[in-house]
Amino acid sequence: MNRIQQQLAAKNKILSVYFTAGFPNVNDTKSLIEELARNKVDIIEIGLPFSDPLADGPTIQSSSMQALQKGMTTTLLFEQLKDIRNTVDIPLIIMGYFNPMLQFGIENFLKACRQTGIDGLIIPDLPLEVYLSDYKKLFESYDIQMTFLITPQTSEERIRLIDDNSNAFIYMVSSAGVTGSKDQFEENQLQYFERIARMNLKNSQLIGFGISNKITFQQAIKHQKGAIIGSSFIQFISKNKISDVKNFIDNIL
Repeated sequence: MNRIQQQLAAKNKILSVYFTAGFPNVNDTKSLIEELARNKVDIIEIGLPFSDPLADGPTIQSSSMQALQKGMTTTLLFEQLKDIRNTVDIPLIIMGYFNPMLQFGIENFLKACRQTGIDGLIIPDLPLEVYLSDYKKLFESYDIQMTFLITPQTSEERIRLIDDNSNAFIYMVSSAGVTGSKDQFEENQLQYFERIARMNLKNSQLIGFGISNKITFQQAIKHQKGAIIGSSFIQFISKNKISDVKNFIDNIL
């Protein structure tokens, strides 16, 4: 088992936090990871900035653009992460769009992930079929876990296909919209969470998009393994110091 699988097996409920690499300041990446790891976060998702983040709401889009303007690059990210495993042992996942990885070179990207201790990838715009036909064996050769997204509109047949071809967790998008935080989930979303739980999938599910406070976190973990917080954390860190991360996490758990 790699670190993601170990963490999912060891922890009853999972809190995963997403932030954009290079935001709010280009050299904040390592410090943010270390501070999150110190404060009860179970998995960290590192956003790879991209100029056209179609699935992201305004908060993450803005953080991505600011990071790029300040000089954040894929090469710089791996440079910043080169010693991260000296201080952090929880799972680290890079979440980003396929184009920057393609430009970097897929095998070079996977090799850099392996060398820096990245455990998995979330690539929203890489179709499952393309992954299976062109990249699955390569990912597996570097022991990099791939996580796929499902939405309320994803068919049961496709969900089971994703489940059959996953070995980490399934990213449950809470709604059909873009990323963003909400005060609480609506009834149709809660019914979706219950429906997926009844499918008894072999992989754990983490719910993302709309997790912003203790209420939404508790709603998300009632039926699923855990939840992913992104936009609300980015909003917080844009206005507060890295040393204040504990206050944010304490208000979630």
